[in-house]
Amino acid sequence: QVQLVDSGGGLVQIGDSLRLSCTASELMLSASPVAWFRQAPDKEREFVAAIEWPANKTPYAHSVRGRFTISRDNSKDTVYLLMNTLQPEDTAVYSCAATTRWIPDSRLWNDYQYWGQGTQVSVSS
Repeated sequence: QVQLVDSGGGLVQIGDSLRLSCTASELMLSASPVAWFRQAPDKEREFVAAIEWPANKTPYAHSVRGRFTISRDNSKDTVYLLMNTLQPEDTAVYSCAATTRWIPDSRLWNDYQYWGQGTQVSVSS
């Protein structure tokens, strides 16, 4: 049974950084499309970043481009989301998602089969 585990969230101040991690059991993240989504209270789920496979392209949401970096460590079979210059509007539950299928648009949440439980990121002003 495939399980994703995301971790690394926390409470930080404006301008701080955090690195989220996504690992999986029964699934090779090094050979899968993987994305991060976030959901703030009373808001819809929002695409943050993805790392595609096999092309390894990395699309980002406009709101995080230049501040966030998604990467993959194949030796650890882990996907990271490095978040710099965090702002209060980045406060949300962040979840990683993965799939074994080819997907035409890595930004669409309903194309992903597997999800982590979510990790809370809170940015204090």
